[in-house]
Amino acid sequence: MRSQVGAFGSGDEEDTVVGRQRTATERAYAHTKARILDGTYPTGELLTEGTVAEAVGLSRTPVREAFLRLEAEQLLRLFPKRGALVVPVSAQEVDDVMEVRQMIERFAVEKVIGRNRHAELGAAMRASVDRQVELIDSARRFTSADRDFHGLLVAATGNHVLVDLYRALRDRQLRMGISALKRDPERAAQILREHRLLADALLAGDRDGALACIGSHIEGTEKILRGTRA
Repeated sequence: MRSQVGAFGSGDEEDTVVGRQRTATERAYAHTKARILDGTYPTGELLTEGTVAEAVGLSRTPVREAFLRLEAEQLLRLFPKRGALVVPVSAQEVDDVMEVRQMIERFAVEKVIGRNRHAELGAAMRASVDRQVELIDSARRFTSADRDFHGLLVAATGNHVLVDLYRALRDRQLRMGISALKRDPERAAQILREHRLLADALLAGDRDGALACIGSHIEGTEKILRGTRA
């Protein structure tokens, strides 16, 4: 099975704009967004145009334009003459994202096993877990690889609308994944164990086992984010 990781991206948008040089606004946008997603600019922090402009080496005008884009994406809330607040991830947002993930990924398991593509997918996901092990010391890169792992499952359905829908969750997944790792230092090791179980279940064509893995894996992240993990 050919890897579908490219369909979901590596999570390094800050470093690349294909085929052309980035504008100043794009640079300010990429810098600020990456740091919101990885928690460098934490929830509740009030950013100023001057602080970001100095960090990126730009004037305030492109930073102001970048802030407007990030407000439209609901990552910032602007306060005139004061700055931009990094918007917290709400409990409702966590519930909504995890519910959509459950729906998409459970459907993907059913479809992939039904089309007898599970062994091929399971092998690809095992290889993906091996790559994740090498990234465990970097929360951002590990979380991006975590997302790509699940992206393999979604891409294997062959449903391009579903792939686009899953891709639309990218920023929320990265932000929540990094937050879960920071809250629970043991979470990365647990993710690797759960990913291996899912890959093995798919490799064996174990539909019920794969569905159970999806459910417990996503619920584990949700409980950490909601602070309800026992």
